[in-house]
Amino acid sequence: MDKSDIKDTQDYRAFIGRKRIFIAVLFVLTVVTFLLAIALGSSTVPLNRVLATLFGKGADKENIIILNLRLPRAVTAILAGFGLGIVGCVMQGILRNPLASASTIGVSQGAAFGAAFAIIVLGGGLMSASTQGAQLSVNNPAVTTLCAFAFSMVSTLFIVLLSRFQQLEAGTLLLSGVALSSLFSAGTTLLEYFADDVRVAAVVYWTFGDLGSTFWKDIAIIAVVVLLVSIYFAFNCWNYNAMQGGENTAKGLGVNTRHVLIMGMVMCSFAASTIVSFVGIINFVGLIAPHLVRKFVGTDYRFLLPASGLAGAILLLLSDTVARLVIAPIVLPIGAITSVLGAPMFLWIIFKGRWKR
Repeated sequence: MDKSDIKDTQDYRAFIGRKRIFIAVLFVLTVVTFLLAIALGSSTVPLNRVLATLFGKGADKENIIILNLRLPRAVTAILAGFGLGIVGCVMQGILRNPLASASTIGVSQGAAFGAAFAIIVLGGGLMSASTQGAQLSVNNPAVTTLCAFAFSMVSTLFIVLLSRFQQLEAGTLLLSGVALSSLFSAGTTLLEYFADDVRVAAVVYWTFGDLGSTFWKDIAIIAVVVLLVSIYFAFNCWNYNAMQGGENTAKGLGVNTRHVLIMGMVMCSFAASTIVSFVGIINFVGLIAPHLVRKFVGTDYRFLLPASGLAGAILLLLSDTVARLVIAPIVLPIGAITSVLGAPMFLWIIFKGRWKR
């Protein structure tokens, strides 16, 4: 090996090392944000007491506040944010559309319609009152998730067919997703119109997006789904990298592009519909997270995928903390907070594409 080869190897290792350091920094920020999310609220708990409580040495009041209320909420935020982040990352790659995410191409809205159908028609969720206010209880998560997945697949198959057989531009695909979103929203409205007040309240409350209605059994289901989907995506990183050069280039490298596209969208829908069925509609996390980290880690999915997941977890943790602090003790809808953050980013991506052209 000559000197130029040695230098190239060293440069490559340094290049990869910087990406790994960035991901490590994101992981540390996730842990810090997680602890702050548990500590801050209408009743602030010092960080040292948070750590003591997490290790089983908290007082009774601290145990109630942290272990019963804030810890499940924070864990849900990490799992949902990570899942939505990697889903958006993969969708943008396999559709080659920087505006693609579960919330912008109709997948979330399809899942929302399915979950609303399960809540209203099949009795999959009910409102309940408690000392902390109204809560939505998903009393039949299997049916709710299956319905959410089934209707999210309608959007997925529609987008896959358009992108595969019609060769539509990114903007046209996005408009198709908007049309599907409107269709599913209309369907949800009709379901609410014929439902009783209790079930309508459950659907409306659910569509706001809420991280505080999940129990540990619900969190376990979300965790298993996010883990399985993450493993599948990790094993397909090289396929996603190949598809960045176009379909012909990927085929030349031996990638079965049709299989990668269809299975990728199915797995994305599975993760998004599961998350949506438990926490409601949370917009733009999957859109924002990949764009925030792509500048630092590039388009290599070995690094972009975990970075997008961690960025999504941080974003949702911060959004939930803001939602709980702005007018405490009232908790604002988390979906509204992420939409406020996501709408400017959405417009920026659109105008950025115009400037490049």
